Amino acid sequence: MSQNKKVTQINKAVHILSSGGICAIPTETVYGLAADATNSDAVAKIYALKNRPTFNPLIVHVSSIDQAIEFAQISTDHQTICSYFWDKNLPLTVVMPLRDNHKISPLATAGLNTIAVRKPSHPIALDIINRVGLIAAPSANQSKHISPTSADHVRKSFGDNAPYIVDGGPCTVGLESTILDLSSAKPCVLRAGGVTTEDLDTYFKMPLSIASETIKAPGMMKKHYSPGCPVILNAKTIKPGDILLGFGPNTPECATLNLSPTGNLTEAATNLFDALYKLEAMKPNRILISPIPMIGLGIAINDRISRAASHD
Repeated sequence: MSQNKKVTQINKAVHILSSGGICAIPTETVYGLAADATNSDAVAKIYALKNRPTFNPLIVHVSSIDQAIEFAQISTDHQTICSYFWDKNLPLTVVMPLRDNHKISPLATAGLNTIAVRKPSHPIALDIINRVGLIAAPSANQSKHISPTSADHVRKSFGDNAPYIVDGGPCTVGLESTILDLSSAKPCVLRAGGVTTEDLDTYFKMPLSIASETIKAPGMMKKHYSPGCPVILNAKTIKPGDILLGFGPNTPECATLNLSPTGNLTEAATNLFDALYKLEAMKPNRILISPIPMIGLGIAINDRISRAASHD
């Protein structure tokens, strides 16, 4: 994209958001459906377009810790945690208690007394936040559908109802952020994502507990990230009408796509949602997925695949 076209798209997005509208913007993880987080009418448009349950809270995106302090109760320890990961441009969302008299729309928090916050590293997203202010932005796709890692994915998910899209090219991470609950006495992982369990364990010098069933942040619903056909994990046999999404050098030759022929988990994470969109477009009876190791980013990849395969 030319610099002039990028500036034009950003300026239009700023105008839309400042006027109470919604639009899709790129981040390093996935494309987000953005609205002014302090404007309940605008946030309501996100829920309506996505057909998203209003009990499922949104992430508020900021450009700095100082901006987050305006609405979240951030202790000195919390600031240290955020600085460590955000300064390294690692996709970590933190859940913290809300301040009194905050300006965040109660729709964005789903009525909870906590708030999910992250600082994206994508320059377009940061530019828009700096000009508009606090942005609520879940993934820019229909609720429970495959997350979008390109502008074209956003168009495919919403069809004729697609919002204005700032095209920032393909997302570099390709999986949503890791969500860490800091609102309780001990940190807890609510959603696996772009920051690996090993990264968190190294920082905290201990294994962290895993989420409860209570929905305190996005991505915790059992069925999520799903294409329009059944997804089968670790399938043993391929039937007529099935297609196989492989992983690694030992993938059968009959696989339609391979997330990473070399078995690279970072490459697989980046390719996952794009591969699901491509396979969904082939209208198979079922999408079969090869085993992916439960280490590093493989934990987050398996989380997304298991939710895509859920029947609930």
